[in-house]
Amino acid sequence: MDLEIKGVVTSPRTQTQLFSGRKNAFQQGWTTQNPCQPVVPQLDLGSLVDSDDEEQDIIPENLPAPSSKYKQKYQQYETEVKEGYKQYSQRNAEKAKSHITRQQTPRNKTDKRCDQGEEASMDDLTILDRKALLQLGYADNPYHAQHSAKKSDAEIVAAEKKKQAVAEQMMIDHLSRAVISDPGQDLNIGKEESDHILPDSKMVPLRLRKRTLHETKIRTNSTLTENVLSHKVQFDGRILSRNGRDACRELVGFFFVHDKSLTMYEYRQFGKNRTSVLPFIQKNIYSHQYGRRKGKQYQLGDFYIGATLTFLSANHPSLPKSMKENILLRLRITNIDQIALDSLKPASVEHEEDIICQEANDRRVFKAIQDVLRENLHKRGVRILTGLGKYFQQLDKEGNGLLDKADFQQAIKVFHLTVSEKDFESLWLILNDISNGKGKVDYGEFKRATIGEMNEYRKSFVRKAFMKLDFNKTGIVPMIDVRKCYCAKKHPQVISGHSTEEEIKSSFLETLKGACSKSDEVSYGEFEDYYEGLSIGVVGDEDFVNILRTPWGV
Repeated sequence: MDLEIKGVVTSPRTQTQLFSGRKNAFQQGWTTQNPCQPVVPQLDLGSLVDSDDEEQDIIPENLPAPSSKYKQKYQQYETEVKEGYKQYSQRNAEKAKSHITRQQTPRNKTDKRCDQGEEASMDDLTILDRKALLQLGYADNPYHAQHSAKKSDAEIVAAEKKKQAVAEQMMIDHLSRAVISDPGQDLNIGKEESDHILPDSKMVPLRLRKRTLHETKIRTNSTLTENVLSHKVQFDGRILSRNGRDACRELVGFFFVHDKSLTMYEYRQFGKNRTSVLPFIQKNIYSHQYGRRKGKQYQLGDFYIGATLTFLSANHPSLPKSMKENILLRLRITNIDQIALDSLKPASVEHEEDIICQEANDRRVFKAIQDVLRENLHKRGVRILTGLGKYFQQLDKEGNGLLDKADFQQAIKVFHLTVSEKDFESLWLILNDISNGKGKVDYGEFKRATIGEMNEYRKSFVRKAFMKLDFNKTGIVPMIDVRKCYCAKKHPQVISGHSTEEEIKSSFLETLKGACSKSDEVSYGEFEDYYEGLSIGVVGDEDFVNILRTPWGV
């Protein structure tokens, strides 16, 4: 059956006629080589120009008007797009500008030498200064409050357990030693047992037998009791040293009021579960070995947060070899049992008006110099303090940390420190007087007197950060480990998109390498000097703590 649609017949005969006609036309085209066949109509390009207008005419006119909610969303979307494009163009312009300035001001290798004070004037900032100031951005990004509270609570619990373990070990050592080592034990017990026990040649002599506290049968002559030893002040301490292994030791000390003696223990942790408490300074009566109070016995008023205790290294043969190299062992009190201190102070108060007045005058001289210098080092403290540390180490040929007057004067000139001659003379008289007057002063004491130092709360976080990096406890950290542990994801410029994480990390590593004597590793002293310089420009303690907490996770 044949179907017909729109006048076209679909019969087989009709189809063959169509194909045959098309075939003849193609054959004629190939033989005559005519480029344009009459069968194919020419394309009129002009008719395509008004195609948009034709489509616009097709749009119906009876569409409903957009709602107010839709208009509001569309306006918000439009403003967001415009703002995003504006920020994008600004970032591109800033990157292009920084790239141009980076090409115009190339860095030389000589800029990393210790003579960085001659690199710029007092008011100008170098590229390293600007890169170091990027670390201050973490102060604007406060640490997560909930996470910080949980972490601090866990640290407080761990610290209390540590103190309790040290206190128990101290009591066991002194009470058991007072009983067992009493010389009357052997004589009296031997006399009592000789009356009841027949002599036997095979019996082991009493003096060679192993005794415990429960086997004692006489009252000891020692006056030490648990009640006497409980009248004490417990405090935490650290060693003032540029050696990282020594500076990160955890020390706990006790000052006993009944005989004004003191002792110190070291708390060691091996791995996660194994701990040990070892005597560091034996219980004895000690005196000051440095400063205005040199030769005077330690009193209760000498113990407070920030106080420095000095001992002669030769009197403590059990000290590590690195500490015996110095004549004096300096310990800094970082924390103290304030409740016990307040309860025991009224019982022992001694007045030393002359020494107190001298120390107050010394502090006033130091503070006057520190106020002027810290104002000038507000934004370039990292470069100056790290440069001073390297400069003093180069001048210290003997390695004992002592320099003479001419060395300090030269350092002030090299680093353009604003210290007048009058102030320097007053400063030198004080430091030389409290240093035995031999014409040489410890350069660490000189830095602390002229520039000052961080408080113990800030310094505790610097030590935590370094101890996290120095997991082998060698006192030196390779730069590869520093790069691995440093995290710049929460830096404000990374969050806003102005800088990448790698750019912030590279800026930090470049400034830290400038503080190091070796470019592939950093020591504790250099790490501390770096953050000491940053601390000058930060007023609040919590802001400074955020600078350490955020990138290091301490």
